[in-house]
Parts: sequence; C-alpha cells; structure tokens
Amino acid sequence: MRHHPVADATLPHQSAELPPDPVAARAAMVARLEAEGALHPGPVRDALLELPREVLMPQGYVRRTALDELPVQWQLLDWSVPADRAEFLDVLHCGESVLIQHDGEPILGREAGVRRTGGTMTSLSSGMFMTAVLMEQLQPRPGLRVADVGTGAAVTCAISARVCGDQQVVSIDRDPYVAEAARHHLAALGLHPTLVTGDGEAGWPMMAPFDRIFASYSLARVPAPWLEQLAPGGTALAHLTTGSPSWPALAVISKDPAGQVTGELRPVRYGHRAGHGLDWIFLKKSFRDRIAARDGATVTHNRQAPPPDTARGFWLALNFLNPGLVRNGGADHLVIGAPACRSWVAARPAGAGGWDVAASGPRDIWEEIQHTQALWQAAGRPAVYRLHFGSDGQQQLSAGSGRRELTWTLPTANTPAAPPEGAR
Repeated sequence: MRHHPVADATLPHQSAELPPDPVAARAAMVARLEAEGALHPGPVRDALLELPREVLMPQGYVRRTALDELPVQWQLLDWSVPADRAEFLDVLHCGESVLIQHDGEPILGREAGVRRTGGTMTSLSSGMFMTAVLMEQLQPRPGLRVADVGTGAAVTCAISARVCGDQQVVSIDRDPYVAEAARHHLAALGLHPTLVTGDGEAGWPMMAPFDRIFASYSLARVPAPWLEQLAPGGTALAHLTTGSPSWPALAVISKDPAGQVTGELRPVRYGHRAGHGLDWIFLKKSFRDRIAARDGATVTHNRQAPPPDTARGFWLALNFLNPGLVRNGGADHLVIGAPACRSWVAARPAGAGGWDVAASGPRDIWEEIQHTQALWQAAGRPAVYRLHFGSDGQQQLSAGSGRRELTWTLPTANTPAAPPEGAR
C-alpha cells in the first residue's frame, strides 16, 4: 500500500505542462498486466481498456504515514481537483488496491482533501494483477448470467456488465453506501446492472441460476446458496481463508450438466482480504521486533529442513491444519508467528545442511511444520486439494488416498476447522 507519491517507470511521464492522461495510463496498466501474464487478448482486456477508472473511483484515500507509524493518517484524493490528478492517476493505475471507504462512511458527497486519523478502510478496489487473473479464469462472454459478490469499487461488476451485458449481472454488497456509490458511478458509464444491498453469501435467487459466481473477499467456506444457485456448466470462484493473509487459496467450483457439484482448492499468489465476520490476523511491529530480538527464545539445531516456498501445497495445508499462523514475508529467512498466543519460530539454514531454529511461546510451531510436512509427503506432496460438498452441509478438503489420505473439514459458521486424524 502506497503512503506517498511514487514514481512508476511503467506509467507515461506526466510533465508539469501537460494534464494527466488517464487513457495513456490505462493502456500502460493493461500492457503491464499482459507482460506479467495476468491478462491476455480478449474480452477482459478489452473491457479494462474501455473502463475509465477515474469515473468508477473518482475519489480514493492515500496513506500519509509510514507503514508502522501510528496513528495512521489518510488523505482523500479527488479526480475533480486538478492538484490531485497527477498523484491520483498513479494510485488508480499502479496496480495496487484503491481505498474508497473509511470506517463505513457515506461515499458520495465527501469533501475533497478530507483527512482521517486511525480507523480502517472498509471498502476498496482489489489489486489489478489478482483481479485480472480471476476475471480471465471466469471466462466471461456475452449472455452469461453473473453474480458479483462484494461490489466494492465495482471494477469486476463493470467488467462483467461490459462483457456479458448489464442486464445479466447482479452485484451484492452489505454496505448501502457502497451499493449507492457503485450505482451512481456505473450509471455514469452507461451501465445499469442490478445492485443489491444484502448478504452476498445468500446469493440472489431472483436472478438464479448463475453461470458465474465470483466473490471479491475471502470466506471461511463456500456458501451453500451459491451451490444451489450455480447453473449446470457454471463456475464459481472464491478465496478461502483461515484469517491469515500469508498463504491464500482459491476455491474453484463447477457444476456439471447433471447438476453434480465438484471443486478444488488451489494455492495462489494473491488472495482477497477476509470478509465480514472473519478476523484478519497479522504480525504487529512490536511482535516482529520481539522476534528479531530473539526475546525469550530457545535455540536448537535441526537436521530436517522445511519445504521450500515453491511447495505451495504444503504451506496451504499448514495454514488450514494449524490456524492462527502468519509469516513475516519481509524477513530474509523463515519467520512465522501466532499472534493470538505470541508464539513464534525463526529458522535459518546452518552449516552441514542443518537449520538453526529459534522459538518461543506455548505453541511449538516448528513441530507443527514438521508434522504437517510428514502428512503432506505421505499424501503424495499434493499441489491442489479436492473440495467435497457433503449432503449434510459439510465441506472437506482431501488429497491422496487410503490410509495416507490427507483430509480436513472446513468450519461451519459456528465451529472451528477440524484437524485431520493424527494431526496436532
């Protein structure tokens, strides 16, 4: 997340004499997404080239304090203010999230330049790499009926409406201010999809069945109404989470012509943030500093290495089988913490092929890694997991078969995730 203006060599240079050019910036953003492999020639690319982001998001917040500086200071940039345009052009097209709502405030009618202190951002447009990848995976085409769950800044809704036809699209958000702003901004583009204020996990039966269902936030499990409202031959996509941002996973759900629902869970590079009712856990600076200082640590030498970062199926399993863990992605070695109990582990390669492991707290995170690694290896080192939907409402993940099968149950609304047999 950017907290001050940053030069970007992939955006066209904006001189002091020339006004910012959103068309050129949009083309540069699309070209960059193509170069990164997130976007390919086709309807999604064409829609992104056609959609003026400054109309969908005429205002957005930027952070004016450093990442760990408290209290956080935010400033609202406004496209209608000439002095804001050069910086806001970068915010809109740099590819990172665009923050559009602070603490559930009304979005329309805000005063330009307003500053906020503390609080949280409650609605945003997701990073464009992730959005492009997911929209391409949905393969929208004219005539498909789409449920866009979590309207936010309405970027995915606008793409779907452009490609499929706005009468084919419903977008659902629980925040009436978000839905109101999306309706206003989409109408300015000549788009009039159905905008609904409500619980997106209930879907929208009045327009079902849907050929595509897409969520712009992470969930603990796939909502049962989506399975019922998915059309034969349809596809639903949603990120599933334990609340940790470290190892995102994408559920890909299909329904065959006979109405049978199947799915799988895949590790992915990026995931949406946790939705309403889910805690989003992270490592605060004070906790990271404690780990760096090795405060209260016990140090051991271990012969067995953890799986590499490329073994993403393992890290996905670790995340779900041992909830509450977060990795410090900024560290130059393996650092994982459990914020709830202040446990942590930090491991570095040592001489003779071993690992020096420092750890502290009531959870033995290193042992959890080793135990999960054994289960994962026994299951055949899976990269993806089968997602099963039981008639009793249970949702299970599995890989492998027989006695070596690795399996666990996703939580319901009121119960925690069940670990696999033999897992700690």
